[in-house]
Amino acid sequence: MQTFWTSVVTFAHTVTQQVGERLLTEFGKVQATSKSDGSLVTQSDQWADHYLRQAIATAFPDHGVLSEEAEHIFPNTNWCWVIDPIDGTTNFSRGVPIWGTSLGLLYQGVPVFGFVHFPPLGQTFHGFWSAPEQPDGAFCNQTPIHTRPDAPAGNQCFSLCARSLSVLKNPFPCKLRMLGSASYNLLIVAQGVTIGAVEATPKIWDIAGVWPIIQAAGGAWISLAPDPIFPLTVGQNYSQVAYPTLALSQDQWVEQFVPLVTSIGQPPATS
Repeated sequence: MQTFWTSVVTFAHTVTQQVGERLLTEFGKVQATSKSDGSLVTQSDQWADHYLRQAIATAFPDHGVLSEEAEHIFPNTNWCWVIDPIDGTTNFSRGVPIWGTSLGLLYQGVPVFGFVHFPPLGQTFHGFWSAPEQPDGAFCNQTPIHTRPDAPAGNQCFSLCARSLSVLKNPFPCKLRMLGSASYNLLIVAQGVTIGAVEATPKIWDIAGVWPIIQAAGGAWISLAPDPIFPLTVGQNYSQVAYPTLALSQDQWVEQFVPLVTSIGQPPATS
């Protein structure tokens, strides 16, 4: 199994570097169009999605794939890769240097390995959480990372997404930041930069790569929807399923923050 995990890490590193090199040449130079769910897509997203799916099919022919731009139905395989070719497409297309490529590897429907590469920042995160025959651990550029031990305070940072602004209806105990990339919003919790983050409408490809990294770094992942996120269901189409999420640096802050962010997990009021 160790040889398997070595091959997985090497593959993820190689393929995201290859994709990142090309994407850097297109960064800020491509036109984005809107998809049916309101998110943006570029030709770069579509190329990267195809490149990654082909690379996985060659390296791991018995593994399934879920991807943002093409494969939306969870397959009946023990192992499945979940691909977000460009997390932060708006940033990518507008020239904001916070975007990356995310890979999550699921075993029996649950993420056990994540690998997320941010070419403009020169940062690469990876981690293992409850992976078969592999110790847990989270890393940035091969250096172990851990969540922040500090208590919530006005000098600590917390990240929001553009669809989670409803939390501002009440006083918030931290400095707020908005970065434009779901995976980066969440991963800087794992890195010990912020003490928490919320994402109101992330899809499975936004979170599969970061889910194991955050927990391996010591963080807490709280679903703000009534149903559990994992394991995924064979045959289900995940193109329109959102997973409102709270990530925190420590379990002990859950009771304080959940009441402040539950509004993002609720459907909008109707008249």
